[in-house]
Amino acid sequence: MQWSDEGVVLEARRHGERALVVQLLTREHGRHVGLLRGGQMPHARAQWQIGNRLLVTWRARLAEHLGAFSGELAESHAARLLDDRARLAALTAAAALAAAALPEREPHPRAYAGLNELIIALDDDDRWALAYVEWEMALLAELGFGLDLIRCAATGVGEDLIYVSPRSGQAVCAMAGAPYHDKMLRLPPFLRHEQGEMAPAPRDVFDGLDLTGFFLDRRVFSPHGKKLPAARARYVDALRQVLTMDSQ
Repeated sequence: MQWSDEGVVLEARRHGERALVVQLLTREHGRHVGLLRGGQMPHARAQWQIGNRLLVTWRARLAEHLGAFSGELAESHAARLLDDRARLAALTAAAALAAAALPEREPHPRAYAGLNELIIALDDDDRWALAYVEWEMALLAELGFGLDLIRCAATGVGEDLIYVSPRSGQAVCAMAGAPYHDKMLRLPPFLRHEQGEMAPAPRDVFDGLDLTGFFLDRRVFSPHGKKLPAARARYVDALRQVLTMDSQ
């Protein structure tokens, strides 16, 4: 059995003395794992870095087998982020979430497109921290747990939405949410596309991460007895250090 596709590297771990077990998110075949023979050679290690996009072929005798990858580099991203700790941590966290949350061997073209958009934003977009939150929002939606941020769950109005209900994942307006404000999640303006071109305050970015992290944990990981990948916590810590330094 054989197929060819393009994919982004999510994980590459050692296997024996020379090989790697590589995990990719591919455009048409979803999250897929395979053996890369000779993957620990320096040239191969440089190509099969987390975040790099490759043109790959997967081969196996039977569909249920692990199979083996071969391929060539289409676009290198990891090397360009090596000197930026926060952006590199964001890339690693996004890859870890995709690897842990997406079911194996099921096509998720929107998740693949969203991950590529995030990677491009990490390369050259000053609003990359917002793009990361939007990636997690899109991942929730792809998994069937999208948040409803259009109208207030209590009143139906579409204005003054500043909270999200932790139970329903729906937006709540200031008036309806005021009596329960200490139990609500904050809805940052940029997720309602109310920020315009203004840079969000650091608090808004972390409110966005708190929001997506809560629902990823509650709806995706906890039901299966799992926790959010540690790489995500490392990213939040790295981002906090960067935004704290920038605000001084």
